[in-house]
Amino acid sequence: MTPGRIIFLNGTSSSGKSSIARELLEVLDDGVFFHLAVDGFNAMRSRRELGAEELDAALRRTRMGFHRSVAAMAGVGNGVVVDHVLSEPWRLLDCLAVLPPEDVLFVGVHCPLDELVRREAARGDRPAGLAARQYGLVHAHGEYDVECDTGAAGPRACALRIKEALACPPRPSAFTRLRRRHLPDGV
Repeated sequence: MTPGRIIFLNGTSSSGKSSIARELLEVLDDGVFFHLAVDGFNAMRSRRELGAEELDAALRRTRMGFHRSVAAMAGVGNGVVVDHVLSEPWRLLDCLAVLPPEDVLFVGVHCPLDELVRREAARGDRPAGLAARQYGLVHAHGEYDVECDTGAAGPRACALRIKEALACPPRPSAFTRLRRRHLPDGV
């Protein structure tokens, strides 16, 4: 079975990842793609109050399960549009370990900080300052196959740019280069 392709959108909260993902599902015309968002996995969790340590452990397990769910969906031939926030180094390392690197088109979704703050306030469904706290962290690894600035281009334009990159992805992929650099055996 041929594995599915993975379009991995990484950016801060409110950067436009979900809007781009919705547009990608409209413009991609070669195969079946599913939008898998880490926020969707978080929303499936029970709402019982958890202490800080228990919550941290539950969120870590949730993200690890999310990464493996993406790998499983792609592994059986589905295309996947991943919507994620790699704000902690271990998240990227886990993705590098479980996702097939040459099947991943790694997309950096950027947005100016002042626009992120404006969007976050307009949404009202995120803790104030979340995007600002993530801003210097999510792109710290410094390497992508394609990058989009949602402060300069709308979701449809970004989706079309990604579709173009998907047709002729760079080799080796950003995930392959990052894997060689960050995993001990370069698996």
